[in-house]
Amino acid sequence: MQRILFASVLVFLFGCGDTAKTKLSTNQQPPNILFVLVDDLGKEWISSYGAEDIETPNIDALTRSGIKFNNVYSMPQCTPTRVTLLTGQYPFRHGWVNHWDVPRWGGSAHFDETENPTLVNEMKRAGYKTCIAGKWQIDDFRVEPDALEKAGFDEYCMWTGYEAGIEASAERYWDPYVYTKEGSKTYPGAFGPDIFRDFIIDFLQENKEGPMFVYYPMVLTHTPLVNTPDESANDNLGKHKAMVRYTDKILGQLVEALKQNGLLENTMIVFTTDNGTTQSISGTYKGEQVKGGKSTTLEAGICEPFVVSWPGHIKAGQESNALIDFTDVLPTFLDLAGVDSKDKWTHINASHIIDGKSFAKVLLEGDEASQRKWILGMGGGNFARLTENGVENQFKFRDRVLRDQQFKLYIDSNGKPEQFFDLVNDPFERHNLMDSLNTAERKNSYNSLLEVVNSFPLEDSDLKYKNNPPQDWDVEITAESGTWKM
Repeated sequence: MQRILFASVLVFLFGCGDTAKTKLSTNQQPPNILFVLVDDLGKEWISSYGAEDIETPNIDALTRSGIKFNNVYSMPQCTPTRVTLLTGQYPFRHGWVNHWDVPRWGGSAHFDETENPTLVNEMKRAGYKTCIAGKWQIDDFRVEPDALEKAGFDEYCMWTGYEAGIEASAERYWDPYVYTKEGSKTYPGAFGPDIFRDFIIDFLQENKEGPMFVYYPMVLTHTPLVNTPDESANDNLGKHKAMVRYTDKILGQLVEALKQNGLLENTMIVFTTDNGTTQSISGTYKGEQVKGGKSTTLEAGICEPFVVSWPGHIKAGQESNALIDFTDVLPTFLDLAGVDSKDKWTHINASHIIDGKSFAKVLLEGDEASQRKWILGMGGGNFARLTENGVENQFKFRDRVLRDQQFKLYIDSNGKPEQFFDLVNDPFERHNLMDSLNTAERKNSYNSLLEVVNSFPLEDSDLKYKNNPPQDWDVEITAESGTWKM
């Protein structure tokens, strides 16, 4: 496959078909990509974003070396965010609208790479060596031992997720239960994040010729809150802070490994989180006490820290207000992989709609290159459910939020406007403007966002997968109520 390689001029594909034509250069290979996804951590725990109860020096150093983005939306729960990253689609399209813990609840569900676009397979086809370490949770490795290979990963080292019937598999921190090509086992006395970090560092050392795509979905800082090898605390807040500091430490160690292996100059590092902090933890952020926003579509739940560094290519010390959401990761990484526009979607089924838009040009040219007018977050607060028809969502139309550069619109599960906020002047969402659309600016924004909502399908899709064989540990179905129980 011919690659579009980077120097001073580039070719990028925006969205799903509009190509910006520029002169090509072919004297440099595409960048390595290290994509770090922290579990359950909001901006109120990153000091470079304004957190006041913690210091995160390595994250802050990464921020200074590249671009700090302010307006990036994830989904408010684990599963919707992770599938959105892989597919470039919104949850209402790919169907994983709410959380579903496949190893624990089963129901024959899984992430089916034959039914969905898959970022990692596309990266692999572009010539990348691929690696993942940490958390997946959208396949049961007992049922599909080759699930990660089918999704596109050459190498992997994973916490299994909590596998029903295997008590040891609940452990992701101390004495972790880890899955590799050799199978699953407990590592007595080890700290899970250390195992995943070391696996990635080994992969970097063994694949220096590149290009490499390394996906690091951390198990930190998700509950249960624990002590780390560096710190002990007697309360949950103290343990949470220790886990955040350990997250920061690991990032610094990965950056150092890139330096030691001569990889830093041509590696793009992306640091972000899957959703906000667990609701049991609050932190001081820009002078305000902020409760963890996980599972909510409040800004604390979906507007994530998002830092991108690529020495020598991305200008250091930048701050961006460009609008980005997690559907944009797939098209952006494919651009950086150098997939030619005429080939980009060759291996993605023509029936698949990719919602994301590439922000690759924003990285090199600034906010004025952004193609986004709005971003979206959805899918918090509830699990999916297991019925006689398989795993289904609990709502035909899940509530959601959309925002533009200034305003944010909440839409309820009937598709009706519910709340409207001015995020520039009211960043903590205290003053609902639904009854105060009394300026042209407010009216225009409200009407534009509502028009976007009305362009969505009337019903959310259910999960797309061919059933795995039923297992003894699958949750039982109560046919009469349409609910499930363990």
